[in-house]
Amino acid sequence: MLRASYLFILLICVLPTLFGLAGVAVSSVGYIPPLDMHLVSLNGFSKVFAWEGVWRSIGMTVYSGLASTYLACLLTFTILQATWGTRFWRKVEVSLSPLLAVPHVAFAIGFAFLFAPTGMGMRLLDVVGISADPNASDLALLIKDPHALGLILVLALKEVPFLLLMSISILQQVKVNRVEKVAASLGYSRAEAWWKCVFPQWLSKLRFPLLAVMAYGLSVVDVALIIGPTNPPTFAVLVWQWFNDPDLALLPRASAGAVVLLAISLVLIGVARLIEWAVTQGFKQWQYAGRTGFALPGKTLFVGMLTLSISMIPLMLIWSVAQRWRFPDLLPSRYSLRFWEYEWDAILGSIEQSIVIALISATLALVMALLAHEYRLRHRIQVPGYIIAVPMLVPQLSILFGMQVATLYVNGDAHFFWVCWAHLFFAFPYVYLSLDGPWRSYDERLTRAALSLGKSPLRVWLKVKMPILLPAILFAWAIGISVSLAQYLPTLVLGAGRITTLTTEAVALSSGFDRRVTAIYAIWQALLPFLFFSLAILTSRLQLTLRRKPIKELFHNELMSRKPRHS
Repeated sequence: MLRASYLFILLICVLPTLFGLAGVAVSSVGYIPPLDMHLVSLNGFSKVFAWEGVWRSIGMTVYSGLASTYLACLLTFTILQATWGTRFWRKVEVSLSPLLAVPHVAFAIGFAFLFAPTGMGMRLLDVVGISADPNASDLALLIKDPHALGLILVLALKEVPFLLLMSISILQQVKVNRVEKVAASLGYSRAEAWWKCVFPQWLSKLRFPLLAVMAYGLSVVDVALIIGPTNPPTFAVLVWQWFNDPDLALLPRASAGAVVLLAISLVLIGVARLIEWAVTQGFKQWQYAGRTGFALPGKTLFVGMLTLSISMIPLMLIWSVAQRWRFPDLLPSRYSLRFWEYEWDAILGSIEQSIVIALISATLALVMALLAHEYRLRHRIQVPGYIIAVPMLVPQLSILFGMQVATLYVNGDAHFFWVCWAHLFFAFPYVYLSLDGPWRSYDERLTRAALSLGKSPLRVWLKVKMPILLPAILFAWAIGISVSLAQYLPTLVLGAGRITTLTTEAVALSSGFDRRVTAIYAIWQALLPFLFFSLAILTSRLQLTLRRKPIKELFHNELMSRKPRHS
């Protein structure tokens, strides 16, 4: 049964990658039978590179992807070095859930509200006496700036909580406390022990999460549409614009662009592996040269990042009820709830559809991830982890069109089903990866002891293993829901515009529409994942309380039985 379930998981979550890549590769050479295109040629690629400004767009994509990835890596290590094993780390762990709950689109909209030329940042500067013309071109430093600085900063800040979460299980495997003690006995400071001993091990084990962050940064469309450069845009946005061209004869150009984007991603994955090898193995002299090191301001950095994220929520709330808010006034002069009243019927439908799709895809992804991990423990023959992580490492645009063509041969009208399938396809690797650490740290001797008492494997799993790992399971489920709620391209491509979610509406409204309506959708998009993360945390704490209660009663009864009865 377990083997059959594992094969079904591979069929659902691995084979679509092959179909998607094959479909977009065939389309890139002009072979699209449904459009009566049967002549194989490389005209699509020639049109891609003949596009004016394409090389600048590709260069911007490459450097923004690399810069945001390694900036997020550096910020994550800075926070870990300063807080791991301290009392402050507990505050970091508590803050991870709300930080992870905010989707990329909602974070980008809040960032735009803060740092736009007429945003809250410029209003605060005017209050302290620094005034500026909101129409000045030099104010576009972070929003729609031609050098993608704002895009790099948003992607880096948004990925830090994810890398922190992935680092928890990694540092537990590294056994940081022992490393620090051994390094201290050799005369190294704590900061230098982290640089020379912890950092190389942490970086090598963080490989898949870091590559996933890089792949997302290279292929991101929704965030780039909100705050990224526009003339030219990043290459992923440019390819997406080609896919939306009403002239279907130009579809090979879009497919060729998706293939080029895939090639860029593969090359940069190789570059990232080369950087990792150079830092951890190739040039190791820095790991044993000298005993002095420097501590990074991780606590200050985390407080600033948390403050920035929290400040976006009240700002969006104010915008959603602002009827008149002139620049450079610090607060609106008139308030009104009419925008909530106008949009409530429309947004309610988007909320319901988003929740249903997220619950279906996240629950199925969780069940399949549990089965995959159990199969990994019981059987030697299995698919390597990097195969399961392929949907995280391949740009979405490079496989979605091929998946869309494949659905046309089955049933192209079942848009809701295909959207759920696409969300499941992209959420499964994140759920699987989030459960990898807890499953590896679980002591299998508990299972063997319970089996030796004559209990069935299913009963042992339900009564012994699941209660211990329930917090991790619920957290993985919440991550799956958050990933599903943040999906933009899969919903548009496989939904053919007929499936609307909060993310698709928020991105559409962010490009020049009323800020009040945009703020309403951004609030709901940030609120829903936070509610599910809160539900997971509360449920896990309640379960832990219920588990401890019988143990306390048993301990109390044992003490009473040992009480002497003589006077």
